[in-house]
Amino acid sequence: MVTLGGVRTQVGIIGAGPAGLLLSRMLAVQGIESVVLENRSRDYVEARIRAGILEQHTVNTLREVGMGARLDREGLEHDGIYLQYPGTRHKLDFPELCGRNVWIYGQSEVVKDLIAAQLDDGPPLLFEVSDVQPRDVDTDSPSIAFTDADGVAQVLECDVVAGTDGFHGVSRPIVTAATQGTVWERTYPFAWLGILADVAPSTDDLIYAWHPDGFAMHSMRSPSVSRLYIQVDPTEKIEDWSDDRIWEALATRMALPGWELQTGPVTEKSILPMRSFVSSPMRHGRLFLAGDAAHIVPPTGAKGLNLAVADVTLLAQALVRLLAEKETDLVDAYSDKALARVWRCTHFSWWMTSMLHTHGDDFDAQLQLSQLQRVCSSEAAARELAEMYTGLPVAL
Repeated sequence: MVTLGGVRTQVGIIGAGPAGLLLSRMLAVQGIESVVLENRSRDYVEARIRAGILEQHTVNTLREVGMGARLDREGLEHDGIYLQYPGTRHKLDFPELCGRNVWIYGQSEVVKDLIAAQLDDGPPLLFEVSDVQPRDVDTDSPSIAFTDADGVAQVLECDVVAGTDGFHGVSRPIVTAATQGTVWERTYPFAWLGILADVAPSTDDLIYAWHPDGFAMHSMRSPSVSRLYIQVDPTEKIEDWSDDRIWEALATRMALPGWELQTGPVTEKSILPMRSFVSSPMRHGRLFLAGDAAHIVPPTGAKGLNLAVADVTLLAQALVRLLAEKETDLVDAYSDKALARVWRCTHFSWWMTSMLHTHGDDFDAQLQLSQLQRVCSSEAAARELAEMYTGLPVAL
């Protein structure tokens, strides 16, 4: 338990999402101390429904830090995806195309595993803190002021601050203001209506379907739980979409002769607006950004969680070198290295989103169909998609 007065650690981490928790774990394995501060409750953090597709590198990283047991036991390994347009469903075989796979294992499950390990024998993790404020990050002795769950004002002194507190967190505005940084943003003219349903998946691999009515996707969370999405207008209200209306739209958009969509009780549904966002640089002094604090991508390319893992892999290496070896080369290169990969993945997410979601006029629709047909008929085009989807090297 962190108490007021004389509190010190090597790395103060703001935010207990997957980026912050995994960074703490990776540092602990290397003998670097940290404290994680989170403004939400444990129940809230563990219940957040987010991404569910893990790249090969993400799976390898979780295994390397001792977080692979439940993933290996309950995760679903997938060797490809289906691309669909009316009358055609084409399988992209990832091992054949690029020698890698992906796994289905919900982000909420990754977070649960990391929290359990952190609270068991890991570094301190404090929930329900407030008034969090990084201080003196442009010096070699930064600190984090905060109020703990009991209402006691505290100061955590540290050598480095990691801002893994998401788009709405306190870290990014400090970096942007101090560096006169640049923010790029693209808001898409559509959203995803997503559901969780207690029904066995109707497919062995994920289906990405283009349809004149809008995009649809069939994913899964387990052998008995399906995760499905349809493209809707961002102004749509969830209460206007009954379960029957959702299932009808899904069945229409993924229709294929000889195949039937199985339906079941809907246990959760929500509407997710879609946008791309990148903030540069990802560092100011001793304050480093990672994950959603620095970038957000639309979910079509399955890159959000995986980008966060890549960020903290680079950051952990850089901080170990800084704190254990007193060398600054990796921390000085961190922002540029991370952003090089971020922009490639942002492009892939934009490309997948633009290819699969109906927008514009009939001319745009024909361009999309032409691109889909190219990916389904060209090994070179299919390999490019497979390499991006299963994950680029962490350092480009």
